[in-house]
Amino acid sequence: MAKSKRSNVAEIRVPYRDVDMQGQMFLSCYISYAEAVLTNFWSLRPQLSDEPIYTVSKITCNLHRPLHYDDIVEFTPAVDKIGVRSVGFLIAVEVEDERAAEVEIIWQAHEREDQSLTAIPEETRDWLYTFLD
Repeated sequence: MAKSKRSNVAEIRVPYRDVDMQGQMFLSCYISYAEAVLTNFWSLRPQLSDEPIYTVSKITCNLHRPLHYDDIVEFTPAVDKIGVRSVGFLIAVEVEDERAAEVEIIWQAHEREDQSLTAIPEETRDWLYTFLD
């Protein structure tokens, strides 16, 4: 991540290493940057002593237009949906106020002891609702 404007928005300049022979950013890079932004966003949540473990259950990336070398790109995470045992995030990828892509990431909550699905704690749910898109 190059720099952040706000705690939940990250800006990067697409490096040469992230583009293919046609000059377009690799699909895997959209996902990597989105996951990094989501990790930063998630670090702001209320800390709980008995917090469950969260695992990825789904990742999708919808491209609207390809990114190219040296594009300045903003990644903005938002909470898309909140379930009892899962939470969906939508990371917007924008260049010059134009939507280039969206990365959807869904996490599921699991018990630490036996890895069974569990409910998202109420404190975490309340915090997530403040970012619901």
